[in-house]
Amino acid sequence: MAKTTTTTSTGAATASVTVHDKAGKSAGTVELPAVFATPVRTDLIRKAVAVAQANRRQRYGASPVAGVRPSVEWPGKGKGMARTPRLRQGNRAAFVPNAYKGRRAHPPEARKEWTEKINVKERRLAIASALAATAQPELVRARGHRVDDKLALPVVVSDDFVAARQTSDLLEAFGKVGLGADLERAKNGVHVRAGMGKLRGRAYRTPRSVLLVTADGKAPAAANLAGVDVVSAKDVSAEDLAPGGDAGRLTVFTQGALAHLKEAFQ
Repeated sequence: MAKTTTTTSTGAATASVTVHDKAGKSAGTVELPAVFATPVRTDLIRKAVAVAQANRRQRYGASPVAGVRPSVEWPGKGKGMARTPRLRQGNRAAFVPNAYKGRRAHPPEARKEWTEKINVKERRLAIASALAATAQPELVRARGHRVDDKLALPVVVSDDFVAARQTSDLLEAFGKVGLGADLERAKNGVHVRAGMGKLRGRAYRTPRSVLLVTADGKAPAAANLAGVDVVSAKDVSAEDLAPGGDAGRLTVFTQGALAHLKEAFQ
């Protein structure tokens, strides 16, 4: 069903979308919060996502005494041999970067600061902008999501939509709403990661599919759906709404989540 726009007595334009129930039928309409009319700022969205990724980065570095534990001495000048430090117990070169088992020249240091900062107003505007991007079909399709042309965005469902205990029930409900093609895309897109990452506990790469925003962040049946993430309305971030900094993720909001967003961004 198409999105409808009405004008209030103050002249502000408000959009209304259809609320879908578990059977995929209309359960009425709901007015979208004003945050969905925010201009899309892709620069702020990318900045907020980059900051979130930087602050999540784990520090790493070499041991401060790696390669410098042996007791060495310098032979001095005028002996017809290199001035490389050598072991006191033996004649093998040690300690220096060009020696066997010597220290590294410029190793990574755990004291390096990876964290970045972002202004509070910038972060809030980035979230508001990412929310607005979920209502623009051209941005959602540009991310690769498969959405029916007749489906109005953002998708709003009733609160009991996510109450299903069985994954098959929730999958069926998604299919009736018109999101089955995108869930199938994510399931078929699971593949083995290229590179060394597959040796380090992250062998598989799963495409991002539906983001489910609920009032309390709970949707038990969504845990085993490939590419589906669940987040509460108060904890939703720019990275949830725009993975990798690309705005326009296919997002499903419950009525309770819309009420929280309306209160948070009024």
